[in-house]
Amino acid sequence: MTTLRDQGRHIGPVNVEQVLKDVNILGSVTDQTRKILSKEAVVFLAVLHRTFNGTRKALLQRRQIRQAELDKGNLLDFLPETQHIRENDAWKGPPPAPGLVDRRIEITGPTDRKMVVNALNSDVWTYMADFEDSSAPTWENMINGQLNLYDAIRKQVDFKQGEKEYKLRTDRVLPTLIARARGWHLEEKHFTVDGEPISGSLFDFGLYFFNNAEELVKRGTGPYFYLPKMESHLEARLWNDVFNLAQDYIGMRRGTIRGTVLIETIPAAFEMDEIIYELRDHSSGLNCGRWDYIFSVIKRFRQNSAFVLPDRSSVTMTVPFMDAYVKLLIKTCHRRGVHAMGGMAAQIPIKDDKEANDKAMDSVRADKLREVRAGHDGTWVAHPALAGIAADVFNTNMPTPNQLHVRREDVHITANDLLNMNVPGKITEEGIRKNLNIGLGYMEGWLRGVGCVPINYLMEDAATAEVSRSQLWQWVKHGVPTAEGKKVDKAYALKLLQEQASELEGKAPKGNKYQLAAKYFGTQVTGEDYAEFLTSLLYNEITNVSEKTPAAKL
Repeated sequence: MTTLRDQGRHIGPVNVEQVLKDVNILGSVTDQTRKILSKEAVVFLAVLHRTFNGTRKALLQRRQIRQAELDKGNLLDFLPETQHIRENDAWKGPPPAPGLVDRRIEITGPTDRKMVVNALNSDVWTYMADFEDSSAPTWENMINGQLNLYDAIRKQVDFKQGEKEYKLRTDRVLPTLIARARGWHLEEKHFTVDGEPISGSLFDFGLYFFNNAEELVKRGTGPYFYLPKMESHLEARLWNDVFNLAQDYIGMRRGTIRGTVLIETIPAAFEMDEIIYELRDHSSGLNCGRWDYIFSVIKRFRQNSAFVLPDRSSVTMTVPFMDAYVKLLIKTCHRRGVHAMGGMAAQIPIKDDKEANDKAMDSVRADKLREVRAGHDGTWVAHPALAGIAADVFNTNMPTPNQLHVRREDVHITANDLLNMNVPGKITEEGIRKNLNIGLGYMEGWLRGVGCVPINYLMEDAATAEVSRSQLWQWVKHGVPTAEGKKVDKAYALKLLQEQASELEGKAPKGNKYQLAAKYFGTQVTGEDYAEFLTSLLYNEITNVSEKTPAAKL
């Protein structure tokens, strides 16, 4: 029996050789990699996998059982078995953790070194470092992202690129760091335990927590996370169990970890109280993940013609089902004393067209004004240039650090409100082509290892690509007519797909992957096959499995 120690901490008695047996790394291992993948950290990952992977897989199977019921025409409703949790006013979440009292502007983006420095230098309150929707999960992206955050926490992330230097600001306190791990459905195929790939969620969480938790607390904040793509309170319970084990494992006080849950699936919208309840002392609130939420509505009800939506541009935050979702989230969070975070402003400044840029920035301003007046405690931006606009709106309309005192007792949301698909708008050929362009553009970038792609002055990530392909699938499945009088069928969709792919390929540099993107996209827009996630569909294309490195040899 060997006692592991990390930076002088007592981890506990562990038979290292036994734990590391059948743990293998299939990605490249370098001296830098070993900085993150120490033997102690790998033991921790193996413990997480062996403890929780069975439950994770069972919960994913539960999603498919629920999907089968929805495919029969059944609808969602609030759970009768958890009514006592929803109706009990006595329980609350914890007070905000250090660095999370005021979160009025959060910048989000991938974990490449340049983004990390620029995000932490932005005039924002927090930075959500994203291992999920805005990162393509190549081994290099995931490991380098962990290294970049490790260095950033210790203020050792400065670097030089060509003649330009990137340095962290020293004139103020840096934004609080929050890491977003991958969703429960994703795996990390470059790290296997007992012949199985580890969960991407556990890999991202485990490495970040093990390497940084104590350092973060020492520096005045803590190990904070965004938790994506959950579909039930049982999935939140799994995260809570992971958090408890992790804290116990290193001797950290329970409740030090905090998790903000993205309510970006329609099933989760019916279990908001229950999700906060399951996380309890680890909860730091909920977030409106608007594009993923629209994607989930289409995906889960794709067989139901009553849920056909018009062009994406018509599905705004003010349509009935989106408005209900926002109001219920804010009311639920504030009733429980936790933050209700708003959605993303994905606009990118348009430098060569002042009129178009002014119009785009006005739309950002209007969106943030809607959020702060509704009662949100903060909001997201994708570009540093938007931080000032969002901050002006929130500072003017929210003089306090948050709006937890805005109870929204005027709100009464029913299941019918959450499922009200009365969305005015049309389905047009322009809308079809726009969806094709966004889907192809994002997938092509993702296949090159880029998870955040600027398209038409918007920063598109996996969520918007998912909306695009799901709408196309839905329109073909139900044979809807366009405003121009054309029936949307398989042949029409594939014809337009190839036209758009050829046009984009012709404008792109040599070596682009538009035809490969079109090959995969073509399987998803015919109203037939439907992958649970585009990222899962494409993942094998960006895995780079190298010679097996037994973890015991690290």
